[in-house]
Amino acid sequence: MLDVVMKIVLAVLCVSMLVALLRLTIGPALADRVVALDLIAALAVGVIVTVAAGTGQRALLDAAVVIALVGFLGTVAYAWFVEKEARS
Repeated sequence: MLDVVMKIVLAVLCVSMLVALLRLTIGPALADRVVALDLIAALAVGVIVTVAAGTGQRALLDAAVVIALVGFLGTVAYAWFVEKEARS
């Protein structure tokens, strides 16, 4: 039963990632692309955590933490860039 749930969750996460990838490619503004990239990072963390829960490999959780931190730092860097552009 748990195996079926894991497959459904992974399928939903993959479809969501494809939709976010579509927004990343056709986003009309830079802000849309940054939000889509942040969403893709969050979905990748979800996929890794789901696989880690299904297989029992705790080492994958380290990769999920790294991806989450890199995604957060990218969003903060973009916010800093927007703030810097607004001042000048």
